[in-house]
Amino acid sequence: MKSLPRRPDIDQLKRQAKELLAEYRRGNPEATERFRKSLPAVAGRDAQAIAQLRLRLHDAQSCIAREYGFASWVDLSSFVDATRLLASEPAVLEAVFARLVYAGDITGGTNRARPSAAARLLADNPSLIAQNPWLACAAGDAAVVRRQIDADPSWIDRPGGPLNLPPLVAATHSSLLRRVEYRDRLHETIDLLLEKGADPNQAVGSRWSPASLNAPSQDDKLSALYGAAGQNHDPDLTRILLAAGADPNDGESLYHSLEAPACTRLLLEAGAIVTGTNALFRALDLNDIDTFRLLLSHARGARELSEGRLLLWAIRRRRSPAHIEALLAAGVDPSVKTRDGVSAYTQALRYGLSDVADVLRNAGATEDVADEDLFVAACARGDADAARHIKARRPDLPLALNEAQLQLLPELAAAGCAEPVRVMIELGWPIAVRGGDWSASALNHAVFRGDGALARFLLEHGASWTEEHGFGDNACGTLSWASLNQPVEGGDWLACADALVNHGMPTAHRDPDDPASVIINGGRKQFSDEVTAFLLGEDAEPPR
Repeated sequence: MKSLPRRPDIDQLKRQAKELLAEYRRGNPEATERFRKSLPAVAGRDAQAIAQLRLRLHDAQSCIAREYGFASWVDLSSFVDATRLLASEPAVLEAVFARLVYAGDITGGTNRARPSAAARLLADNPSLIAQNPWLACAAGDAAVVRRQIDADPSWIDRPGGPLNLPPLVAATHSSLLRRVEYRDRLHETIDLLLEKGADPNQAVGSRWSPASLNAPSQDDKLSALYGAAGQNHDPDLTRILLAAGADPNDGESLYHSLEAPACTRLLLEAGAIVTGTNALFRALDLNDIDTFRLLLSHARGARELSEGRLLLWAIRRRRSPAHIEALLAAGVDPSVKTRDGVSAYTQALRYGLSDVADVLRNAGATEDVADEDLFVAACARGDADAARHIKARRPDLPLALNEAQLQLLPELAAAGCAEPVRVMIELGWPIAVRGGDWSASALNHAVFRGDGALARFLLEHGASWTEEHGFGDNACGTLSWASLNQPVEGGDWLACADALVNHGMPTAHRDPDDPASVIINGGRKQFSDEVTAFLLGEDAEPPR
């Protein structure tokens, strides 16, 4: 592993990535070998195969980060930002460490925890925790914690440190639990706190906006158990806290545990109540039928099963027939309707889910379907021939569709259903109609997902980069946020940028007042490094 200088320079690291990419593009075998050794996406490939991948700047940045021992470029960048404050007062450095080791609901920001950066900062500054027992909890230094308890037994439930956390919360919410070298020592520290009498139900108010670090929420509490089960997804720690008396009905743990079914099972076995937590709805955002069935088995009599919204949500989230069958077996009424009077059966057809509609029909929920919905259903299935056949007798379609039907275009774009979207557009669907969770056009949803091919198709068929969404910005703003946050694995935001610029979106120039930003269309924006380089005309390699 390479060693960073004491004061690393992010601009120098960016140049290293650009130089590595340039050498790779020139066919330098040493550059190809560096990618093979450090980039997981190319592991096991030979030099010729790697050369054909047309790797990009983000790949080079990831390679550089891993050569220096970081899991990602973002982790490396976060660490470099922190090192600029090494000469600052200790309290400043402590606050920086805390904002790396905890997520935004604890810090009062929108950040994800950065355990790799936090671990490196701590390794370079081991004295950071020596005089701060709350940070010792975050780092799993049981010796410091023990000395503090021996000196002041009342400290064990007292909030403090840079984020005003009680000790057990400081330990269970620490993202260092996700790192192998810290996990055992954090468990030891948590065992010590519980042994010495820490309240297993320690909690703090959420600091998510509109709350803040200085004014935490009085209603939304973040418990120590939530840190274990919902944030760090640690089943062993979840079991320890439950055995110590932690309340599984803390309003957060069950919902956030669903990405770690072992934690979910432990919470349910300890008496977690499903109703009122939105856990059933959250489970339908995922695609884990076994955990969904487990929740349903603990949800008998829950009001969610009698309201009808759960079945409609399952359809909107494009869940499987097995999910629908599980809902029906749990007592959900197959004949429920939307507020607009549309049956679940028709709604399934509208979303192109013929197999789900079959399940509902077999449960007695069938009904006559109008031409409008037959047309929508054919489009949503990507069945262009069937849709054209209906349109032949109804030439007023799709313009005669109502608002809810028209909104299926952005809904399907948001779900990544590219072929149905293409069929809809080719058959005359209004291209700028807004819908989905954030009232956005199909183009905005495609850019959000990093679907460069679909974005280009929509632009070629009349979409505009100026189309606005529910957050008050347009596709340029969507590109900004999505390229930085990468909400969909494998998204290609460089290809989206190329499509947008080729269809009228202006390029950018550097912001003289903020080196991290560019000026585009008269406004200040930030993008990922590779999208920034493209918009500035600094990367001659076209997106693949």
